[in-house]
Parts: sequence; C-alpha cells; structure tokens
Amino acid sequence: MVQANAASGMAVHDDCKLKFQELKAKRSYRFIVFKIEQQQVVIDKIGEPTETYDDFQASLPADECRYAVYDFDFTTAENCQKSKIYFIAWSPEISRVRMKMVYASSKDRFKRELDGIQVELQATDPSEMSLDIVKGRAL
Repeated sequence: MVQANAASGMAVHDDCKLKFQELKAKRSYRFIVFKIEQQQVVIDKIGEPTETYDDFQASLPADECRYAVYDFDFTTAENCQKSKIYFIAWSPEISRVRMKMVYASSKDRFKRELDGIQVELQATDPSEMSLDIVKGRAL
C-alpha cells in the first residue's frame, strides 16, 4: 500500500519505512539510498552492516539526486560507543533542474515519515558530506 501526499503528490512506498525501522531498531543495514520514481519514493540500494562510508558514498550517482539514511558509529571523547542516524539529501550540481526541484520539494515530507533521524546533511558535491563533516556533526 502506498500513501500519497496531496501537497507534493509524492507517495512513499511502505518498504521505505519498513527498512528504515529495521536499520534503526535492529541495525540490519548500514545505509539505505532512496530515489523518486513515478511520483513515489522507493528504495534504490541497501548497504549491509559491514559496508563502509566509502561504500555508501560510492552508491550515490554523480548526476542524480537521492535521499539516504546512514547509521554512523563513532566514539565520544569519553570513549563511549555511539551511533547517530543521518538523513542525507544528495543533490549534485549537474543533476537536472527539474529533478532537484522535485527532490527539494518532497524532502521534508519524506523525512517526517522516517521517525528517528538525528542529523540532516545536504550535499551538492561529495566534499559537503565527507567523513570529517559527518564526524563533526556527530559530536
């Protein structure tokens, strides 16, 4: 079943929320990449728990927008192991204007569907979501 949003006309496939819950509750995945297809947000790629941040970055197309969630593990100054769930809005400079507009207008609505996002990043270029930036936002 798919629920559409009257405002943006964008639907979110149930699978998106289901897999996100599994990432959040069971840590079944390291990341999930979502794309908009035929007026609906669907899963594009799922990263296994063993995959790295480099694997995640490599899974984002250079010329197309995506949404993604990433489960980031880190150690605090007090030596505590923690993790935070990042929502990343990937909108490369070279992607089509129409695509950027669709992703931008649907982002907040989609993000609300995913309960448990702790940090949001927007990136138009890989340097804007480097591991250093992610680490900096975690602490």
